[in-house]
Amino acid sequence: MISIKTTNTLYAPEKVDVGIVHIGLGAFHRAHQAVYIEKNLNRHQGGNWGICAVNIRSNTQLVDELKSNGCRYHIAEYQDSQNVELREINAIRDALFAGADKEPLFTKLVSPKTKIVTLTVTEKGYYLAPVDKTLRQDDPSIQHDIENPTAPKTAPGILVEALYRRKDLGLPPFTILSCDNMPNNGSLTRRAVCELAAHRSVEFVQWIEDTVAFPSSMVDRIVPAMSDDSRERLQKELNCHDQNAVMCEAFSQWVVEDNFPQGRPDWEHDGVQMVEDVHPFETMKLRLLNGSHSLLAYVGLAAKHQTVAQAVADEKFANLIRHYMSLEAAPTLDLPREVQVQTYIESLVSRFANDSLQHQLSQIAMDGSQKIPQRWLNGAEERLANDAKQGDLNATALGVAAWLFYVRGEDLEGNQHKVDDPMAQTLRELHDRCSDSESLVCEALKLNDIFSTKLSQSEAFSHAVLSAYQTIISSGVAECLSFNNRLLNNNTANFGG
Repeated sequence: MISIKTTNTLYAPEKVDVGIVHIGLGAFHRAHQAVYIEKNLNRHQGGNWGICAVNIRSNTQLVDELKSNGCRYHIAEYQDSQNVELREINAIRDALFAGADKEPLFTKLVSPKTKIVTLTVTEKGYYLAPVDKTLRQDDPSIQHDIENPTAPKTAPGILVEALYRRKDLGLPPFTILSCDNMPNNGSLTRRAVCELAAHRSVEFVQWIEDTVAFPSSMVDRIVPAMSDDSRERLQKELNCHDQNAVMCEAFSQWVVEDNFPQGRPDWEHDGVQMVEDVHPFETMKLRLLNGSHSLLAYVGLAAKHQTVAQAVADEKFANLIRHYMSLEAAPTLDLPREVQVQTYIESLVSRFANDSLQHQLSQIAMDGSQKIPQRWLNGAEERLANDAKQGDLNATALGVAAWLFYVRGEDLEGNQHKVDDPMAQTLRELHDRCSDSESLVCEALKLNDIFSTKLSQSEAFSHAVLSAYQTIISSGVAECLSFNNRLLNNNTANFGG
């Protein structure tokens, strides 16, 4: 018998004004930021912090379905398979699809009522090079925005044009809050916006630098992509007949740098941690939680696992991520004072084991070229700089090898799968032209959009990746996961590069 708690909206949604525009209307936003705003509106019995949520890339179906239901939807927060809270959400007060015609979106962005713009557009949506974090000015979409600034395609282009219009009208700028999994996401968003705005005028860039706030944030909640199966499950288990419902874990965390010149909701009373410096929290989450997720994704898929819970239920996989977090990631972190690292690590393993979510490894595996630098490689480079032992990076090396195996687009039996990655074509061509494992690994590590010079020139790291890759293609993942195997033996020779 499932224990179901229901939480309903306590305010009149039609009386709430929009004060936040969110770009990137997906499952995560609906299960995370919108929930915090819902709590705030419930506590105040309404207010001026409703959300206008916008999609700029995907089709109009979600927007149309939300609007047809008055933007009302539900989230199912699973503590485990037997305990769930079903929440009614009305915090999104308007939904838009900003495709070719973006004027309705600009009307919202230029409104004096709009104080904050939040984003969940994924790492690739900022068009920053993974290694040096400069704007990809040769990308066709960015080139379009440079040549057609009033009709942009990208999120940075939309922000630049909206700020330009506000400046022209004499309006103060909105605060831009990135909620994507990137270290220093506020600074990186500022960089993308300013580098693109530089094509307008020097004066405009200076105005942005002087007046626009880009606070950083850290978001944490496991939210699997919804499917027909998960919707059917909500109908059967919870009697929830809502096409827009979202499943997620009960745990949720939001840490935000407190820099909002035009005002903000009093989130601190709704569970948001308002801090001066987000960096320790975001780096901890990226390298421990997200890094482990990516490790489970690529190694797990190679072992024929489908979900996070399936993978972590295998003791060898649980040991792998404990090894990675404790010996490779944690030593690179300047942890918040209140965090006990081993307690945090075990809490992550427990969260991963929540089989009620059916979190697909294939979802986590998307956009790996954009994710693994901040999840694995930045920490690995720090370990190399500090003369780490070879064993202290073997889990990372195994992850890189498994990722490289994944992006070839087929498994050992020749079964093909889609590689959803901005660099998919480059990676496919790499596999096509390299006839042996040695040349493949060597050429892959030279991809300077992903790997730093420090990593690519480390003979020990290259050898560890090559050994793992050769083991995967010759003997399978199981051989790599033995702690008696040299790939995960932390008492071997030093990494020197």
